[in-house]
Amino acid sequence: MMDPPDPWIDVWQALRLLAVDPGGLGGVVLRARVGPARAACLAALPDLGLPRRRLHPSVTADELFPAMDFAGTLTSGRPVFRPGLFAVPAEYRLVMAERCPADLAAKLAARIDDSARSCLVALDEGADSDETVPEVLRDRLAFLIDLDGLRAAPVPAFDHEELVEARARRMRVMAAEADIAALTRVAVRLGIFGLRAPILALRAARCNAALCGRDRMSSKDLEVAAATVLAHRATCLPDVETQAEIGDRVSGDLSAPTGETSEEDLLVEAVRVALPDGLLPQSSTRHAGAAGSGAGDKRKARQKGRPIAPRRQRPEGRSRVDLIATLRMAAPWQKLRRIPGRTLTVMPSDICLKRFEAQMERLLIFVVDASGSAAHARLNEAKGAVEHLLARAYAHRDRVALIGFRNRAAEMLLPPNRSLVQAKRRLAALPGGGATPLASGLRCGGMLACKAQKQGMTPTLILLTDGRANVALDGDQDRRKAMRDAETAADWLRASHIRSLVLDTAMRPQKNLCQLANRMGAEHVALPRANPVQMMRTIEAVARH
Repeated sequence: MMDPPDPWIDVWQALRLLAVDPGGLGGVVLRARVGPARAACLAALPDLGLPRRRLHPSVTADELFPAMDFAGTLTSGRPVFRPGLFAVPAEYRLVMAERCPADLAAKLAARIDDSARSCLVALDEGADSDETVPEVLRDRLAFLIDLDGLRAAPVPAFDHEELVEARARRMRVMAAEADIAALTRVAVRLGIFGLRAPILALRAARCNAALCGRDRMSSKDLEVAAATVLAHRATCLPDVETQAEIGDRVSGDLSAPTGETSEEDLLVEAVRVALPDGLLPQSSTRHAGAAGSGAGDKRKARQKGRPIAPRRQRPEGRSRVDLIATLRMAAPWQKLRRIPGRTLTVMPSDICLKRFEAQMERLLIFVVDASGSAAHARLNEAKGAVEHLLARAYAHRDRVALIGFRNRAAEMLLPPNRSLVQAKRRLAALPGGGATPLASGLRCGGMLACKAQKQGMTPTLILLTDGRANVALDGDQDRRKAMRDAETAADWLRASHIRSLVLDTAMRPQKNLCQLANRMGAEHVALPRANPVQMMRTIEAVARH
């Protein structure tokens, strides 16, 4: 068993590898808050031989791509264009990368793919685990440096001449077919399904060989590449002895003889050592909501919201004209439109309208089964989850509603609200016991969700029940009729495109409730022993999608 290395040694190693081939390795995600540790890491980053450009999540497309310089055009009387930040290959430093919007992430990803020399240093300042760089960028950046819990270390002095020689030697480093196959099989064994990771690992191994002055890669280069590129992407750590054959089964013609699997085991062990004890990176689905806001969907607006790119369109009386964009559109045609006595001619086709993107509020609707002998336990779980979500509602602009159903009908116990004090008071008085009018609960929750949609909110319906419906909509205690009414309500919810989740609280998962969830288009989660924290995490994961 290898001894755990000094974390800063791995940091310096990753920075040196990036300096050898910044374009091929894509860049690095530096996860750290502003402080001495991050300052030391940035100071140690060697000169990549590229101009440095600082980016912010609010940077616009006009700043990234060539666009007309409006002030220069009016001053000179001829079209003047700005080159844009993407005009030449550069080292881009994206601050607050955890807040990078999806459109900017797509533009940066395309820039990394198209340019063989540009690289990105994403400065991730997220405080929580769900606040991180978008997956589309992390997938293209070879390294992840997490400085959480590390103190600043003395910055080493990298030999500039050594880096220059390594850059020249890198293209001459040869990779054997067995090395490529080993990295590919190890990536599969670590739960990494995709070609970018082994390709980036191969490039990192080639860079390490060039730094060591070798023209052929060795097992040490592969271990360094696995520890720096594959470790933070791993979603599982297989047992070296019992799962060594997995790579051979999935790799087809890349399979190696049984006696050669020891090299793969060494690479897996290098990944195991690179990870702290008991810590395994989660799969990429954990970061689906990279923005980390927890808010609802986005929609286009005419009057207010976050400004987005204007669009050429004939005014209809409700939108505002974007004067700057209109003049920018008309400026290149002034020589052709020259009219005596007129300095500027604007045609209807030049008019651009302002556009905005508004963030919709999110409404979480809990539809809770308050019937039966186990009602008190389920209600306590619902109370805990609602209180957890209400405590975060102000920061996330969320609203929470609570509907209970028992005896013959459903009842609105808590209307859409953010008040934690009022919610606790209403929850404390929530009764339990009686029959199960499941269809009435679904209809009441669906009507509230449809009303929220009309008000511009994004509703998510969370049904908490054991699925034993026995009261129909007309009040008859007929199990078959009650289940048919529930299925009809489920079909209506699906047709209304209402996002929903079914939490099965029965001690054993109910088949009929799973079928009902399928009719709703909802995810079915069996939680026989649910607790508030588990419920909150499950609800957050579904509501973000």
